[in-house]
Amino acid sequence: MKIFNSAQIRELDNYTIAHEPIESIELMERAAKAITYNIMQTWTNKTPFVVFAGPGNNGGDALAVARMLAMSDYVVSVYVFNIHNHLTEDCEKNKQRALDSKRLKDFHEVVVDFEPPKLTADMVVVDGLFGSGLNKPLSGGFASLVKYINQSPSKVVSIDLPSGLMAEDNTYNVWQNIIQADYTFTLQQLKLSMLLADSQPYLGEVRVLDIRLSPTYIQETIAQYQLLEEQDVRSCLRQRSPFAHKGDMGTALLIAGCYGMAGAAVLATRACLRSGVGKVIVHTPKRNYGIMQTSIPEAVLQMDKEETIFSEPVETDDFEAVGMGPGLGKNETTAIALIAQIRRTQCPMVLDADALNILGNHRAWMQQLPEGMIFTPHSAEFDRLEGIASNGCYDRLLKATRLAERIHGYVLLKGHYSALCTPEGKVFFNPTGNAGMATAGSGDVLLGVITGLLAQGYNPKDACLVGMYLHGLAGDLAVRDLGEESLLASDIITYLPKAFLRIRE
Repeated sequence: MKIFNSAQIRELDNYTIAHEPIESIELMERAAKAITYNIMQTWTNKTPFVVFAGPGNNGGDALAVARMLAMSDYVVSVYVFNIHNHLTEDCEKNKQRALDSKRLKDFHEVVVDFEPPKLTADMVVVDGLFGSGLNKPLSGGFASLVKYINQSPSKVVSIDLPSGLMAEDNTYNVWQNIIQADYTFTLQQLKLSMLLADSQPYLGEVRVLDIRLSPTYIQETIAQYQLLEEQDVRSCLRQRSPFAHKGDMGTALLIAGCYGMAGAAVLATRACLRSGVGKVIVHTPKRNYGIMQTSIPEAVLQMDKEETIFSEPVETDDFEAVGMGPGLGKNETTAIALIAQIRRTQCPMVLDADALNILGNHRAWMQQLPEGMIFTPHSAEFDRLEGIASNGCYDRLLKATRLAERIHGYVLLKGHYSALCTPEGKVFFNPTGNAGMATAGSGDVLLGVITGLLAQGYNPKDACLVGMYLHGLAGDLAVRDLGEESLLASDIITYLPKAFLRIRE
């Protein structure tokens, strides 16, 4: 699914109007019907509704919804805000349609003074104040109204976006002046801000309503952002030959686990093996020998000369992919060995965890990186890598996009809706995964999966897309049986086979 920006959303509406063809007011009617249907599927006409309509087209949607609810015998109170004595053309038309229907007994057009209605727990508020076209924080009376709604016990349904939330960049928004919706009925497509963590408290349950906007425009228009779908991942999966042997399935090298952090190496190795790679060799300190040999008999061990740390680079001529970082530690000897390893490695590389933290501590080394590398940081690791804290999720996403372009590689920013930033400036969001995966070791598992896919011959982009989708899907399958609280990183590995089977169905 493509994620369009605000300008493209307007163009999509206009293109649909011009080429379907359909009048803009009738397109608004179509949207209102979809919203009303979802409302009626959720609440009966025993529930009273209060509709707040702004002066723009979002308000026009809300007025049409109010009329349709009233026509179905819902008790609806309407407040349309016309404080500048100017409604958009379609908003004005829907105001008149609402009045002409004679079904709305409690209709208020707010021009100067506004006495807010009492909002009770049995009511539902329809938020139609402002939609995706908003470009500055709410202030004044609208900000006060938002705070009033948020403090009420009523349920809130927002049309398209919670009022006050902008479609893309909320870096300098005033968060307390944004509607905290229980439901967001967004039209046709998700908006970028809906995929960012700092917007989640305001969205509630999100439903994407198909209002049949132009499929031609959607198909032909290039979008910087995209939400992965199952068919996208399925098309990337490679088929194993019936005559394949382990040599055909690649050999991966993992450099992981200082003394005391062998568990990270274990998780990464097990995940790498479960991803389908032919052979995994693990380079780890001597003291990890017993743990690794016992925990993962399928892996081949290559012991560092040091007892407790990674201290020396290794030859990589016999490997198809290298993954580095889980539990590696940040010892200065390890840091020097890491940059030496990066310089001499000719095959695809994935860096995670302490490998990224080391680069963050030696930022000049970033100029020495080969092209095509994959970074898999969570938000704190990314900020350390950048050397400065990000000002919110959108700012961090922009920085990650620029970093991927600068290093001519891939930055997989982990989190809910993990985002893969490509060297071309594209961003792919992952829809799989859940809060139970916020547990130690989950990132080690992801590194193992991606490294294993690279070793099998997947290109870096496909390895990341398939890897993060399967990683999240395995977590989703696991959480159904185990619950979010009890999910462990090792459970993600256990459910990886089921994730593969699900995609191949």
